Amino acid sequence: MNPNERRRTQTATEREEPVGEPVVRGDPAVTGERARQAVGFDPSDPESVAEAARTVRSFAEATAGTDDHVFMLRGAAACAALVRGVGSYKEAAERAGGDVSVSFIRKWARVHDLPQSVRRHVARGHIAPTAAKHIARVSGDARLHLAWATLDSDLTVREIRRLASEVNDGTPVTTALSNHGVDIGTFELSLPPEIYLELRRRASLEDTHPGELVADALDGYFD
Repeated sequence: MNPNERRRTQTATEREEPVGEPVVRGDPAVTGERARQAVGFDPSDPESVAEAARTVRSFAEATAGTDDHVFMLRGAAACAALVRGVGSYKEAAERAGGDVSVSFIRKWARVHDLPQSVRRHVARGHIAPTAAKHIARVSGDARLHLAWATLDSDLTVREIRRLASEVNDGTPVTTALSNHGVDIGTFELSLPPEIYLELRRRASLEDTHPGELVADALDGYFD
């Protein structure tokens, strides 16, 4: 089957959970013991919005040099909740005070708006929060393409930033990635020996590539 003819499933490229809710940060499977310390922010609750403002200012003052992915996701949640609670980026920056800028809040609020499939990799440390900021600059499937390329091709933050800029300048994400040497859709897959043998046998009998059989099987599974 031609990959271009294969049915495409609808994949979330935006956040689907309520703003400020610690869906990923509160999952022990992702953040372990730290899940108990997860703090949510309710944009409709004035006290929670005030807490979000304090968190954003603290986050802005402590961001430089930190590699705490969960801490950054908490700060991103506070940014998004604060914006939703007060109504604008400008008002959010004013409420946070200090040296917090509109640009800072916008960038991190967009990280909070990434789909859960991406945010879980950020929380696990597989995708650097600074890379997530650039992934969040693009929209639609481009977000997922950049995220999975980061995982499969070990792209650096600088490379992700350049690719995001190319996409926003009008280059299709698949073209940008291919031009950068990324073999899209290719990654190592480990199978139980008996499944591997059967896959190879059937691919040979059907005169096709094992990847095509896997893609057809997954196409049905995802339906």
